[in-house]
Amino acid sequence: MKQMKQIPKIEKYMTPMPHTIGSKIPMDKAIDLMRTHRIRHLPVQEEGKLVGVLTDRDIKLASSFTQEGSVLQVDDIMTPDPYTITPQASLDVVVAEMAEHRYGCAIVVQENGKVVGIFTAVDGLRVLNEIIHQNYRNV
Repeated sequence: MKQMKQIPKIEKYMTPMPHTIGSKIPMDKAIDLMRTHRIRHLPVQEEGKLVGVLTDRDIKLASSFTQEGSVLQVDDIMTPDPYTITPQASLDVVVAEMAEHRYGCAIVVQENGKVVGIFTAVDGLRVLNEIIHQNYRNV
């Protein structure tokens, strides 16, 4: 009989210490940061507290409605109150929640609210790839 493995915690698969951005930063600086680091999600902080997440989708949507020359800040276009979890959250619970609500990411925060990681849909695909290679083989 095959022994069941314990489902891992999200801290095993999260991207630790993600890039973050301040809420009052101009949108063009956020775009530059995202391009430079090839990321699609930026946790947004105000005075060290998580207040939102800025996604490439938020930027594309805002860009389609803004007039030439207008200056938007991160807090004008971010998604407030992002999905947050602790590092001890179970992987299965997180991926189920992300799938059900179509979240592109989960921000990993400690009890004190400090951002310590991010788990994105891309991270989820990496987990799936690992599971496939551990449990199946090419015929």
